[in-house]
Amino acid sequence: MAELLLVRHGETEWSRSHKHTSWTDLPLTPRGEEQARALRGPLAARKIGLILVSPMDRAVRTARLAGLEDLTVEPDLREWDYGGYEGVTTDEIHRTRPDWNLWTDGVPPAGPDHPDHADHPGESPERIGDRVDRVLARIAPDLAAADGADVVLVAHGHVLRVLTARRLGLPPSAGALFRLDTATVSRLGSEHGRPAMVAWNVGSESISGQGATGSGGTPAG
Repeated sequence: MAELLLVRHGETEWSRSHKHTSWTDLPLTPRGEEQARALRGPLAARKIGLILVSPMDRAVRTARLAGLEDLTVEPDLREWDYGGYEGVTTDEIHRTRPDWNLWTDGVPPAGPDHPDHADHPGESPERIGDRVDRVLARIAPDLAAADGADVVLVAHGHVLRVLTARRLGLPPSAGALFRLDTATVSRLGSEHGRPAMVAWNVGSESISGQGATGSGGTPAG
């Protein structure tokens, strides 16, 4: 049966330094490009149909380096809008808001001194949940198609974690339960007619279903 494959983009400078990254379109680091190329062989072993990718260059570049073709850009796969916390680490936020939690509190808008502040109001968990629900509705016919071809989504850490929660029937805040590292692939399938997790946060050696080994930790973006 078809599975939903979730690919997080390779490493960037800000993912490496734990800075929240949404609209800032940083390129992959050399290591990030190497990580993406390592996905090529295992992904080639899958029967892939629809491929949706975030409009950000780091996601598109990862998809192409991983050998994915016929990409369709899906704006709803862009990362959680971090508003005023763009480029800021969680440790820095906790200096002034020690109890802050992205998954329940969301983020404030970008300040008026930011040139693009009007375009980045920040997002609540509910708002990003609405976005990923639209993606899930869009891909539902492809996942149900008789040809059994997988659907691949190439995007970012937090948006894919929220999408996973919603696919499994959980609230957006439950994305906090699913750590997701750079250049990993996760597989969502089904059991007894219900969505189920098949493999999570696995490295290139495990994507084709030969096992599951988590990669090193990096934050979302």
